[in-house]
Amino acid sequence: MTTAKTDDVVKEAPAPAFPSDRRERERMRRRLARQRGGGWWPYVFLAPWFVGLFGLTIYPMLDSLYLSFTDFDLLSAPDWVGTKNYEHMFAEDPVFWDTVHATLLYVAVSVPLKLALALGVAMLLNRDLKGIGLYRAAFYLPSLLGGAVAVAIVWRQVFGGDGLFNDFLAWFGVEGQDWISSPDTAIYTLILLAVWQFGTPMVIFLAGLKQLPRDVYEAASIDGAGPVTRFFRITLPLLTPIVFFNVVLQIIDAFKTFTPAFVISNGTGGPLNSTMLYSLYLYKKGFTDLQMGYASAMAWVLFLVIAGFTAVNFIAGRYWVHYDD
Repeated sequence: MTTAKTDDVVKEAPAPAFPSDRRERERMRRRLARQRGGGWWPYVFLAPWFVGLFGLTIYPMLDSLYLSFTDFDLLSAPDWVGTKNYEHMFAEDPVFWDTVHATLLYVAVSVPLKLALALGVAMLLNRDLKGIGLYRAAFYLPSLLGGAVAVAIVWRQVFGGDGLFNDFLAWFGVEGQDWISSPDTAIYTLILLAVWQFGTPMVIFLAGLKQLPRDVYEAASIDGAGPVTRFFRITLPLLTPIVFFNVVLQIIDAFKTFTPAFVISNGTGGPLNSTMLYSLYLYKKGFTDLQMGYASAMAWVLFLVIAGFTAVNFIAGRYWVHYDD
């Protein structure tokens, strides 16, 4: 008796015919790409965003760039004056340089203090304690209220001649002063208000601290590293991307500060232009003096300064920001 042994034969499906002509292959590739990408429907859904981008961002920016080379008072047609606004700004306007000095002082002092306080509080709140969520919300609350006009009014009352701050100093036998009305101290009341609004960077730092590996700290503790060593050798290097992110955001926000300076100084920037921040002077030129062309030129200078600081931060970040690699 003989048995026949048969092998299983697997038949491969024939490969789809692909045209040999180069143009036909390109047309087929585009047709398949449109089928996979949904055709024009994605652009239809993105149309409102494009309208907002070009209608509310790009066009106003280009229009303000044109106005920066004109004499425009909001009541008559713009009159082309070339670079006169920029020449007057840098060579003939002493108040402009007062605003530059006040703004740079405000940025240079408030940003490091705010970030240092935010990081310190974030490390204190990075614990699993009962009711810790309530404490985190309480520390974040000033950031929600700090930009309000009402808070700036209260701040002006606190640091006035008869304010609560002088009452506090009186308990220690220290005679206070009108901190808002003194040109030597007025800007520091604005800086203190900015530092008080540390909630936003604190939450970002707290989120970064939650992502740090615990095993690294355990190994460092076994090796005898103390809290200070662990902070400078582990926490801070691993947290540098978060520090970089907060530095960039806080510098941009500090340069754009307007409401506290306007409210505390009653819109004057006094005393002696000590609280005349750049945004306040820009507003004053545009909407009080009706020099919208000059204000547009100031706006573009501010834009270039912020862009320059941001670029410097990104370039310098290559040397001190440490990522996973």
